[in-house]
Amino acid sequence: MSGRNPKSGASAPLSTVLGALRAAGEPTRLRLLALLAHAELNVTDLQEILGQSQPRISRHLKLMSGAGLIERHREGSWAFFRLAQDGHGAHLARGIIDKLSPEEPVLARDRERLAEVRASNADKAADYFRDHAKDWAKIRALHVEEEAVEAAIRELVGSRPVRALLDIGTGTGRILEVLAPQADRAVGVDLSVDMLSVARANIAKLGLTNVQFRQGDTYSLPVPQNSFDLVVIHQVLHFLDDPQRAIREAARALAPGGRLLVVDFAPHELEFLREAHAHRRLGFTIDAVTQWMKLAGLKPEVHDELKPPGNIRDKLTVSLWLARDPRVVTDLPASDPNRSVA
Repeated sequence: MSGRNPKSGASAPLSTVLGALRAAGEPTRLRLLALLAHAELNVTDLQEILGQSQPRISRHLKLMSGAGLIERHREGSWAFFRLAQDGHGAHLARGIIDKLSPEEPVLARDRERLAEVRASNADKAADYFRDHAKDWAKIRALHVEEEAVEAAIRELVGSRPVRALLDIGTGTGRILEVLAPQADRAVGVDLSVDMLSVARANIAKLGLTNVQFRQGDTYSLPVPQNSFDLVVIHQVLHFLDDPQRAIREAARALAPGGRLLVVDFAPHELEFLREAHAHRRLGFTIDAVTQWMKLAGLKPEVHDELKPPGNIRDKLTVSLWLARDPRVVTDLPASDPNRSVA
């Protein structure tokens, strides 16, 4: 959960406070609030966690959404919910959650079930990666040529040497093939052992000796904090149940002044990708990823789109976002309180 304070501050109109308290003042709705503080979830996820019916959960979500405590957005036939990010409702929701004891048995059990649901979602994605490690042709045919995407990536990254490169969700290792030659050191992280085997084989064929691989979770990267000056998340976010959390974790790995490059799909309506290819999300708006970068403490710099030729309705647009860690690298010594300033 982000620690960012809502712009509206602590004060709110009486009617807003009363509405929020009425909306939250029920056991199931309090449990839902606590869960949505940890993750962005859909109704199916919440059904599995709470063991309650879809109509009941939907009614609770509608009440809290109307009171401004949570936010809802639709992607194809699914709707995702999360804690409100701005406004009086966001401040009130976080205030309510802060009063809840994490040791409360019901809430602790909900978190356990949340972990189980997340693990199940991750297993489905891992199964897909294992079964399709050598066959991406069908999805690639839906958007512009990979060469065009890779050219756009090279242009955004530039030709300057990279000290340390991190590729999150490295898959077959293609991004490492493209960018590792200009890096002193490169690391590819993926949850799937099968995908890492494919990536290792591909990198070995090129004779790249500066690349290492690590098996690890996108949400908990097996890398030190502040250690990479370029981090790439290429076609990974749409498989995740909490892409904002992944961006926040990527930002943790960035060194001061480092850059984060995200490549994924713009919003689309190709439901078969969810049903047949384990896509959790049907693309992302410009504002969504930009906002997640800001909340992670980064400064968005560039957004670009690569639109496919022909009937765009049946194709995918590739979006690229580049953000920078605003911290400044300096060789100056720490400030001396006894040093006079001219």
